[in-house]
Amino acid sequence: MNFKTVGVIGIGNIGSGVVVDLVLNGINAVAVDISEKALESAKAHILQTVRFAPMLKKGAPKLTRDDTLARIKFTTRLEDLATCDFIVENATEDWDVKKPIYEKIDTVAPDGVCFGANTSCISVTRIGGVTKRPDKVVGMHFMNPVHMMPTVEVIRGHHTSDVTITAVNQLFSQLKKEAIVVGDLPGFVSNRISHLFMNEAAFVFQDGLATAAQIDAIFKKCFGHKMGPLETADLIGLDTVMRSLDVLYDSFHDTKFRCCPLLRKMVDAGHCGRKSGRGFYVYPGSQN
Repeated sequence: MNFKTVGVIGIGNIGSGVVVDLVLNGINAVAVDISEKALESAKAHILQTVRFAPMLKKGAPKLTRDDTLARIKFTTRLEDLATCDFIVENATEDWDVKKPIYEKIDTVAPDGVCFGANTSCISVTRIGGVTKRPDKVVGMHFMNPVHMMPTVEVIRGHHTSDVTITAVNQLFSQLKKEAIVVGDLPGFVSNRISHLFMNEAAFVFQDGLATAAQIDAIFKKCFGHKMGPLETADLIGLDTVMRSLDVLYDSFHDTKFRCCPLLRKMVDAGHCGRKSGRGFYVYPGSQN
């Protein structure tokens, strides 16, 4: 089967990127967030990204504003996901936020619909356990910018079925992406490793060993990374990085995942990275 309409819950940075990717590949989206203000902000970001996509990605279609908006339903109601063939959840990395979402959409979505949990560190098995369809819950860890990345880390929970993995592969085939399927432990592969990089880089910065620009330059110029660890943390959101580290620490009880005190202090100060205008770097338009 081809997927025609995909629901996206939480259209912040990554969620908006998922909507863009769907629209660019001819799939309609139902975009859900908690407020009209959040929806308006996401709409502006999505329209801008779709507009510039043909300049940055070979083969991306040129869509008008009307073409783009015709493919997206913006809503604050989870009930509007009832028409979707697949649902991708991108809510904040907080179990108390995610749990009631899954309990609700489990009653809204038709029985055959699969749920893709775009989580940084929370167990996919745990997420599936609060639904009546644990076999249809799978982790989908998108990288940013979503429409530019050809590969997605897919996490198979304890109950995730072969049928669900087949459905995920079909969806990613339509999005021209490859799925790398891994097992289910907190952090999975990418975040279990990358968050150690970002956290230790924050400790190095806290110790005054080097500036943020110097730390990132070493990773870009010496190791060939496209972005340094502190730039990456700013892009993800320092609050998201902090919460993910807390999940990893609580899960493994290993001190290597202890969140850098400076990182937590920056979050407390509202300096969460690009989305707030200030993190390890200051971004245009910052009022902080």
